Amino acid sequence: MDPLSQNARIAVIGAGAMGAGIAQVAAQAGHPVLLLDNRPGAAAQAIAAIDQRLGQRVLKGKLEQSALEAIRQRLQPAQNLEQLADSDLIIEAIAEQLPAKQQLFAELEALCRADCILASNTSSLSITAMAAGLRHPQRLLGLHFFNPAPVMALVEVVHGLASDPALAQCLYRTMSRWGKHPVHTRSTPGFIVNRVARPFYGESLRLLQEGAGDCATLDALLREAGGFAMGAFELTDLIGQDINYAVTCSVHSAYYGDPRFQPSLIQKELVDAGYLGRKTGRGFYAYAEDAPRPAAARLSSDSAVEHCVLEGDLGWAAPLVQRLEAHGVQVIRRDGRSMLRVGEAILMPSDGRLAGQRARDEGLGNNLVLLDLALDYRQASRLAISCSSAIAPQALDQAVALLQRAGLQVSRLSDTPALAVLRTVAMLANEAADAVLQGVASAADIDLAMRSGVNYPLGPLAWADRLGLEPLLKVLEHLQGAYGEERYRPSLLLRRHAAQGRGFHDCA
Repeated sequence: MDPLSQNARIAVIGAGAMGAGIAQVAAQAGHPVLLLDNRPGAAAQAIAAIDQRLGQRVLKGKLEQSALEAIRQRLQPAQNLEQLADSDLIIEAIAEQLPAKQQLFAELEALCRADCILASNTSSLSITAMAAGLRHPQRLLGLHFFNPAPVMALVEVVHGLASDPALAQCLYRTMSRWGKHPVHTRSTPGFIVNRVARPFYGESLRLLQEGAGDCATLDALLREAGGFAMGAFELTDLIGQDINYAVTCSVHSAYYGDPRFQPSLIQKELVDAGYLGRKTGRGFYAYAEDAPRPAAARLSSDSAVEHCVLEGDLGWAAPLVQRLEAHGVQVIRRDGRSMLRVGEAILMPSDGRLAGQRARDEGLGNNLVLLDLALDYRQASRLAISCSSAIAPQALDQAVALLQRAGLQVSRLSDTPALAVLRTVAMLANEAADAVLQGVASAADIDLAMRSGVNYPLGPLAWADRLGLEPLLKVLEHLQGAYGEERYRPSLLLRRHAAQGRGFHDCA
């Protein structure tokens, strides 16, 4: 089905930040737009704020004055619901309360033409439930924009059980015409982003709770090794601890208490205390003007390292060897079982086991140092290591000296399975795999959603393909073995693809 024509009349109900942003996007795309809010004067105020923001763009030379005037003419406040009767698409952006949305859509169905498409901007409520009371539920879909709507590219096009696939395709193509990155998703709890992103927060929260590292160090590792724009603690402080915690609780409840989505007691305590993040001046971090920002922990060494021995290859950490050589370290190559030797230390990429467990399993002694994952070992500025408490101080110092010689800041975590970045990426990929398995969305749409919606450096399934599904499966199996919890159970689809030797995007 073709996208809506540029002359199609768009209405947006709700003049808060999301509704106003959506109205701006539609008007900028060339549509006549009506904005309605039940608060007197709210729609006109929102339009005035849009005009002011776009005026700033004109002053900066990013928008022509003529374009601003055209947008002004297309964007108008509505006084009542009846003015929306002749709309071609109505997007609801009111409070996240299912009964209120159901009532609104019932009124719109009675008021509007039969070919008017109805859409909800809900981020978490069921489109199927929302449409259940309508005479024609097929006309209702979800259009989940991300905040701020004029800036964020992603739009989740959400299909309820009764939604018309042709209308879904129409909205998908319309969003593309509006300059967005649309993705198709079924109406399941959390859709794509709010479901697949849960491990990003959950694994850092668990590591903090277990004392594996502090907030500043874990955040720095996700940024400086993992390539994420923000770490979990600074991001939840930005989102609001109350909002992030509520979404986690909602997804956990909707999936009947699946431990993969288990909320964090640490985060609950912050919410209970009113430490909600930036908006209250305190969350995991303090935001007063004079509040010091804690530094990430790092180890340092004064030892000089001129050479190391590479046995076999380092798998996904192989680019680290290139980096060492680029920094003047002589790498002596031998056959063997995938490790670096420097002095008394043995360095190996983590496979998800505890350092002490792996050393015992493989007869490696006490001086094993495990390396965390990095998005790009050649560019990362920081890397996590872990080892058993029985490691010889000299061996630890030699390992740190080697990594330091390559220009890396080294942060030590306690002996914890899969460290920080590897654990997070493995669980993101695992959740994404289950979403594909359950028909929520395609692998391509999930990766696009996570890149465009939450700015991940790679889609989790593309990252899984890069690392290799069989080694990633082993990481999850070792995590599950270490904890003995269903939280870390590998997805059936991940097992299936690993057994077939195929990547997620080979099967897309």
